[in-house]
Amino acid sequence: MTPTIAGRPLDSVSPPFVIAEIGVNHDGSLARALELVEIAAACGADAVKLQLFRADTLMHASAAFAVYQKDRCADQTPADMLRRYELSPADVAAIVAAARDRGLVPLATPFSPTDVATIGELDLPAVKIASPDLVNRPLLLHAAQLHRPLLLSTGAATIEEVATTVGWLREWGTPFALLHCVSSYPAVDADANLCWIGELAARFGVAVGYSDHTTDPLTGALATAAGAVVLEKHLTYDRAAAGPDHSASADADQFGDYVRGVRTAHRLRGQPGKRVLPAEEDVRRVSRQSLVTSRRLRPGDRVREADLTVMRPGTGIPAAQLPRVAGRKVLRPLDVGTMLQWDMLADVA
Repeated sequence: MTPTIAGRPLDSVSPPFVIAEIGVNHDGSLARALELVEIAAACGADAVKLQLFRADTLMHASAAFAVYQKDRCADQTPADMLRRYELSPADVAAIVAAARDRGLVPLATPFSPTDVATIGELDLPAVKIASPDLVNRPLLLHAAQLHRPLLLSTGAATIEEVATTVGWLREWGTPFALLHCVSSYPAVDADANLCWIGELAARFGVAVGYSDHTTDPLTGALATAAGAVVLEKHLTYDRAAAGPDHSASADADQFGDYVRGVRTAHRLRGQPGKRVLPAEEDVRRVSRQSLVTSRRLRPGDRVREADLTVMRPGTGIPAAQLPRVAGRKVLRPLDVGTMLQWDMLADVA
């Protein structure tokens, strides 16, 4: 079942669906979030994505920082950090409205059943599941009950865990796409493993995208060439800004280059099904090979391989047909250099 988001099928024929991940790069400010929506639209993104959470219900007292968060934040606890990035319902609604006004598809990642309900109330066309929640069956079940596509990141998951979740979604009849992801911020090139895009597609027979945490501007194009039909990339107003994700994100210029690279790669990747293209017909006609006589032949002579040579263009009997020509009788006189046609030869040898 090919997922469709806002009328856009996630398949290899359609242009990749590019999501600008605002995440927490709005710094808890509605104005910053709206600025990022404007940047995403100007860069040619298809969608913008928010994260919906409440720190006090997401984080247990024993929760710890990831190393990259601890290095970039001065907060005492992860809950303290997240409280600064909470958006009010009114803020979220305003950001969603701004995205729609700019022709962008608004999306969100929920972290609790309450957040899933908010996605339903806002009528967002799909649900993005963060990598840690790939194995969160209660959250996945709530999301599936919205009856809209799920995009699931697979960072820090084993292939067995992915298979288990795929089994749940198929049991529930939920359309979905998997996103290859490396849960490292930033992810170094040696860890990108873009070949996993094809592995996931082959293993599970589903649309596969890429949630990109690298800083290489070529990665989106390379992921597209590797088969990604969805690209998700963090967007920031300033990579030097304080916060957990800014330094691993793309700024406006970088994101614009990123989207252009994805679009170019999609054109270069082309459409499945090896065939002769219209642009190749002329070269094919003049450069393919035909069978040509290398000595004079009389009616009744049987053609031998030694009587023939191969020359361009391919407007006579193709060289590949030599086994079918050898041994046939000649029907009329043929001078040296005659390009053979089937009506010059008997039907059978």
